Amino acid sequence: MVELSVVGRKSPESTSTAEQVPFQPASMDIWDKKYRLTDKQGEPLDADMDGTWDRVARALAAVEQTDKAQAFWYGEFLWALRHGAIPAGRILSNAGAQEYKPETSAINCTVSGTIRDSMDDILKRLHEAGMTLKGGSGIGYEFSTLRPRGGYVSGAGAYTSGPLSFMDIYDSMCFTISSAGGRRGAQMGTFDVGHPDVLEFVRAKREDGRLRQFNLSLLITDEFIHAVCANAAWPLAFPLTQKEAQESDIDVHNPAQVHWRPWPLIEPYVHNHRGEVACRISKTIPARELWDAIMHSTYDFAEPGFVLVDRINEYNNNWFCENIRATNPCGEQPLPPFGACLLGSVNLTVFVVDPFTDQARFDWEQYRRVVHIFTRMLDNVVEINGLPLQEQRDEIFRKRRHGMGFLGLGSTLAMLRMRYGSPESVEFTEAVSRELALIGWQAALELAKEKGPAPIMDEEFTVTGAMLAQRPEMREEGFKEGDKVKGSVLHARYSRYMQRVAGVAPELMQELAEVGARFTHHSSIAPTGTISLSMANNASNGIEPTFAHHYFRNIIRAGKKTKERVDVWSYELLAYRHLVDAEAEAGGKLPDYFITTDDTAPRQHVDIQAAAQKWVDSSISKTVNV
Repeated sequence: MVELSVVGRKSPESTSTAEQVPFQPASMDIWDKKYRLTDKQGEPLDADMDGTWDRVARALAAVEQTDKAQAFWYGEFLWALRHGAIPAGRILSNAGAQEYKPETSAINCTVSGTIRDSMDDILKRLHEAGMTLKGGSGIGYEFSTLRPRGGYVSGAGAYTSGPLSFMDIYDSMCFTISSAGGRRGAQMGTFDVGHPDVLEFVRAKREDGRLRQFNLSLLITDEFIHAVCANAAWPLAFPLTQKEAQESDIDVHNPAQVHWRPWPLIEPYVHNHRGEVACRISKTIPARELWDAIMHSTYDFAEPGFVLVDRINEYNNNWFCENIRATNPCGEQPLPPFGACLLGSVNLTVFVVDPFTDQARFDWEQYRRVVHIFTRMLDNVVEINGLPLQEQRDEIFRKRRHGMGFLGLGSTLAMLRMRYGSPESVEFTEAVSRELALIGWQAALELAKEKGPAPIMDEEFTVTGAMLAQRPEMREEGFKEGDKVKGSVLHARYSRYMQRVAGVAPELMQELAEVGARFTHHSSIAPTGTISLSMANNASNGIEPTFAHHYFRNIIRAGKKTKERVDVWSYELLAYRHLVDAEAEAGGKLPDYFITTDDTAPRQHVDIQAAAQKWVDSSISKTVNV
């Protein structure tokens, strides 16, 4: 069993690794190249890594309203940054840097506005994406809103080359634009599993060099999963416009010709009172044939990924006002059109006391304090978001989304002498995720009382038939179509996630329904590759086990033309060498809790993710090695 009781202030003889294990050269090199602020001549402005923390703390504390508050929160923020709070890369790089790079953003995650099926809109969204990438943000898009290859374009008197050809244009744009700080542009392209060009999308990366600036994911519906399970036929179809319906002899009530399904756009298409769109069937294929093609591509190329789009919308905290069809590039943030979200991670290794010993334990009290302060810090990032588009700024101010997660889970488990994926590690993972959630939502209430809730919480929404169908308990509690309900009530009482939190904190959820939360979303677990390797001294990425305990990396030193080969150690092995055995080697005899991804079974990956996902209100970026 995992000891979950609160650990108080550490006694003098207790040993924490945070201040004892020196940073390795590879970590310092990446911090220097990625996050250290320099002037235009390349001269450092952050004296050292603590100088980076100081810059970020000052920039975020400056958001507070009074000099006294700014001074107080600067101290609190700096303490939290020195004790495990790690904002995402865009914040580390750009907060407090406006004098030197004024057109950069502190936001990692965005999603494009819906791309309508017209050349004007395709090129408009392309321009918006270019500006977003230039500022340093990643961006996701849905491309299945574009008509399939061979579709007739009446305005041009020609036939379209299809959505994949337009994705090529976005791919070239991303390759051409150098985003802020020399960061490679990041894009996600999503695509509906019922689109006539779905097989072309699935096989796109089999073409050498194609769509290399994209991660790709299919929008997988419940309907498709049911068709696969039933070994049924699967219609490939695209929406029928009002004009096309009038000019053709298609019978929209004939299921052999038309398939009705939800769609992100209603106009200019034929639609019904349930908001479904009439989609003209191009062809029908066995659902399992498509499933097999997806599985082969995923195994061979690790793409496309799966976005269980119906599940995402069912469990979205903003279920009552959003239709999510895309995610950020790594998938941990499903977002609506023009959606934006900032990120941050808590380094779990910092809270391990007496690692590798019989007394090894986790300092829950300090962890809760860091999460509490970090929540305010991330909320303050909204005020300095630096997003280039007005629609993006409107969206983030209205909902104030952020995604706090953690990194170093694999390293922390080793330091606590647990094997990744074991029952006790699963229990620990759920406990860490639950505490992050509960402390975060408590802070959401406190901040709302102090500064006001997110504006969406005070908005009134009209109850619709679709809402009552999604939440039948609302009808049971007396709501009917046409009623007006505050966003705070729909959020805190009827979000599936918040209902789960209410199971352990009912009074908190009741008060959030009355007052409104400061933000609509609080948690998300990102891959954290670069910040783990740099700011966390190569602690394991996000929720993952350690990739390798020892490898080599080539780095270029200032003033030298040749690369230098340097050792890179996992944080837990670095700590073990520093605290236990200076001669310990990755290939030598280490305790059996020193494992890597190669030692972890797929089921263990899933068990860990499931334990965390119960308490994460957005999504989790996770890799499963098979």
